[in-house]
Amino acid sequence: MSVRHFLSLRDLSGDELRRIINRASELKAIQHRGDRHTPLPGKTLGMIFEKSSTRTRVSFEVGMAQLGGHALFLSPRDTQLGRGEPIEDTARVLSRMVDAVMIRTFAHTTLERFAAHSRVPVINGLSDDIHPCQLLADLQTYQEHRGDIRGRTVAWIGDGNNMCHSWINAAAQLDFKLRVACPEGYDPDARFVEAAAGHVEIVRDRLAAATDADLITTDVWASMGQEDEQAKRAAAFADYQVDATLMAKASKDAVFMHCLPAHRGEEVSAEVIDGPQSVVWDEAENRLHAQKALLEFLLDAYR
Repeated sequence: MSVRHFLSLRDLSGDELRRIINRASELKAIQHRGDRHTPLPGKTLGMIFEKSSTRTRVSFEVGMAQLGGHALFLSPRDTQLGRGEPIEDTARVLSRMVDAVMIRTFAHTTLERFAAHSRVPVINGLSDDIHPCQLLADLQTYQEHRGDIRGRTVAWIGDGNNMCHSWINAAAQLDFKLRVACPEGYDPDARFVEAAAGHVEIVRDRLAAATDADLITTDVWASMGQEDEQAKRAAAFADYQVDATLMAKASKDAVFMHCLPAHRGEEVSAEVIDGPQSVVWDEAENRLHAQKALLEFLLDAYR
């Protein structure tokens, strides 16, 4: 049986994504009831972090523990990767010892090279191109609050970054409309836009993008590794804050999401992220449940 990887939302069909989202909510209910559900006894997840993290590390590590398995944290400082061992060799060795590997890295090609030589499932915990695990949690959160996202309108406000790319992929996979509002020079990569033709629109006016939208979402203006561009980006995105004026343009029952960490007063006002339309804390918690559902799926452990 061939190994299934999760490097992108496009590695799964729309039906498979919905199955994982539904299962995530089931696992959430199991956890909230205090029931034990341990379908992964003796299983180990190797976690390679080239980029630091709060939510990704905690959710995967806790998730494996709750499923009855174990997670192993690996940083470049503590492995031969940090001393120049080829990615391919690390993949060959590590995949003989663990049952799955999660990688949080910079270049997306690192994931592709690792997966090409791995005997076990490889999960993208974030790359500079995309962040599919976050989207599983976001989609679960929307479904829990408002139902199926099919046919809805989502407005992305801000940088055409890896999170924006992930929303573009999701729009194509789950059949909803995405409006991306960003300043010139900060558009999402054309590869993602072209692959989702008919589902995504690029606009410059943040209020136009938000009009009648069912979901408003954003991210920091300077992502990890772009700190030296902070001042330049702050000027470029000055008119792209998600504030009360923008939320008033959206649908009356629209929700607000942010993958976190957030900078209040920059990409989002405190009034919005701490307000009644914000579901960011459910969204953050759902990283745990969505990734547990993903691990069950990839390790064929659903029961």
